[in-house]
Amino acid sequence: MLTRRSIKNVLASGITAAALSAAAFPAQAGDGGAIAAGILGGTALGFIAGTAAASPPPPPPPPVYYAPVYVAPPPPPPRCWFQPQEVWTGYAYVIQRVRVCG
Repeated sequence: MLTRRSIKNVLASGITAAALSAAAFPAQAGDGGAIAAGILGGTALGFIAGTAAASPPPPPPPPVYYAPVYVAPPPPPPRCWFQPQEVWTGYAYVIQRVRVCG
């Protein structure tokens, strides 16, 4: 990926090369303004490339928010306690502490 600095260097070297090549060839009459058109076209392309290089990057997409969802609270735990009860063991009734939830 080209960085901003490397784009600037490429554009600067291109402008320098265009200026040197335009200065190396002598102008001839009757060419219909080809040199002027080339210089103007190159300048226009340079402005377009410079504008594209100087523009800030696009903003990041907005964050995604989800609507809150209602969740009912869990029911309270059952109340439990121990109470004495008579329990048949197979031989006799015995009083034992039995857990009762209500």
